[in-house]
Amino acid sequence: MILSGKEIEKRINADIVIEPFERKRLNPNSYNLSLHDELIIYTDPLLDMKKDNPHQRIRIPDDGLVLEPNRLYLGRTAEYTETQNLVPMLEGRSSVGRLGLFVHVTAGFGDVGFKGFWTLEIFCVQPIRIYAGVEICQIYYHTLEGDYENYASGKYQGNRGIQTSQLFRDYQ
Repeated sequence: MILSGKEIEKRINADIVIEPFERKRLNPNSYNLSLHDELIIYTDPLLDMKKDNPHQRIRIPDDGLVLEPNRLYLGRTAEYTETQNLVPMLEGRSSVGRLGLFVHVTAGFGDVGFKGFWTLEIFCVQPIRIYAGVEICQIYYHTLEGDYENYASGKYQGNRGIQTSQLFRDYQ
């Protein structure tokens, strides 16, 4: 089952932490999260799964930043989240998708017990100007049945910013 917006609001500061939380961003069954003002781009044209690929950080200026098609940008939500006893999921907003902007290439599935900012895998089909602070995606919550263990990965748990792929650590 997916939690309703009213149930999300009831569970704020209990099973669900969203900081900062603004009631106006609450939807019938989700909550809108916004884009932070920093992005990461990889600097090598060839990425290697077994390496910590070089990258650079860029800021989104007040007048926006034009994203190039066929380039991966890593961003993050401005909001910090924590989830207990539920499975958090991330999905792009339809208004953003209708502009040809994808906010998570593959990783919209969260884990029970996740704490941190959500790294966004941003990709566009044509040039688009983006702005920091835009409500870019929505988080929603599934109930969980059965015994479980909280997410405890050393790769991404408790992050404080955008994280590049840590897949290379699986090979160490």
